[in-house]
Amino acid sequence: MNLNFIAAKLQNLKDNGLYRTRVQADSGCKPLVETKGRTRLAFNSNDYLGLASDPRVIEAFKEGVSLYGVGSGASHLISGHGKAHALLEERLSQLMSPMIPNAAALYFCSGYMANLAVVTSLVSGAEEGVTIFSEELNHASIIDAIRLCKAPFVVYPHCDTQALGQMLRESKSKTKLVLTDGVFSMDGDIAPLLKLVAMCEREGAWLVVDDAHGFGVLGQHGLGALEHFGISSSHVIYMGTLGKAAGVCGAFVSAHATMIDWMIQRARPYIYTTAAPPACAHALLKSVDLITGSEGAKRREHLHNLLDQFKQQISSSQHFQYKLLESDTPIQPLVIGSNEDVLNASKSLLADGVWVSAIRAPTVPVGTARLRLTLSASHTADQVDQLTRALKRL
Repeated sequence: MNLNFIAAKLQNLKDNGLYRTRVQADSGCKPLVETKGRTRLAFNSNDYLGLASDPRVIEAFKEGVSLYGVGSGASHLISGHGKAHALLEERLSQLMSPMIPNAAALYFCSGYMANLAVVTSLVSGAEEGVTIFSEELNHASIIDAIRLCKAPFVVYPHCDTQALGQMLRESKSKTKLVLTDGVFSMDGDIAPLLKLVAMCEREGAWLVVDDAHGFGVLGQHGLGALEHFGISSSHVIYMGTLGKAAGVCGAFVSAHATMIDWMIQRARPYIYTTAAPPACAHALLKSVDLITGSEGAKRREHLHNLLDQFKQQISSSQHFQYKLLESDTPIQPLVIGSNEDVLNASKSLLADGVWVSAIRAPTVPVGTARLRLTLSASHTADQVDQLTRALKRL
């Protein structure tokens, strides 16, 4: 493969409306963002609770830098596992214990790394004969984890518990792993976790839940999809990211303490990488307190009010031609159709002062290119009005 070959491939992406570009943000993660010399109203961040710019989290980050410096210096198993990491894992273990009996937690640099670690370590420790059952719309990190571990796998249709149940019953494998997103990142719907847990308990399978877009948003205390459904099961391995609703960076995995101990021993993405800066963990302690306290409850209530307002305004427009997918989460996908049309829609909105990203294949199926609208508790009702007016002008 030479440069001419690569250049031709890049041109092909451009010709088919699949070429990816970056928009430089010249200010922090807030509803109003400076970009290309203009202030634009952003509806494309995963900062669902507005904690990325919360003064208390910022001060905690500064305090963490003063206490621990800006880097960890080594992997967790060498010398990089600091006091802040340990305190964060202990706090997350306590919070997750009602959903996962005898829970422990492990902090990772990213959700992508966490998913790679979970799946590969489970497969490496499995009894002879393992099969993975993967949801059709799972995140790319889960798909890559399956490819990396090279275990046999099958894909079950989106949210189709009947099809999955038949697959599990027919499987002769001693170890069965069911992998699913909690909230699906491009559709915004929620996995049927109650049915999945019952099925996995009945069939002796593990259920791995990537709740990147649920932690902080769902549940009475913002503890995600497991709390939302009132689930308690030792069959669950839970991954929650800490750079979305939590507003900082990284991710955590929570499972039975024995499983977490196994991951410390065998999860290569955890063992062979430098630990995240302890200042991040220190800031996350404050962020988690805000999420699970009265402040978090207040922000989630405001966010849900904004969602109701947005959906009502879109549904009341008789001449609105695009399809808004059913979602009760901050992810509100507006299906446009073709790559060209969604790119034009995104550009028109940007010119109108509203920043919304265009999502195309292979992230979503061909022909379902969409504007992925995301609302945040830091938005106001007036800003949601501005968004819907801009969308109607399309």
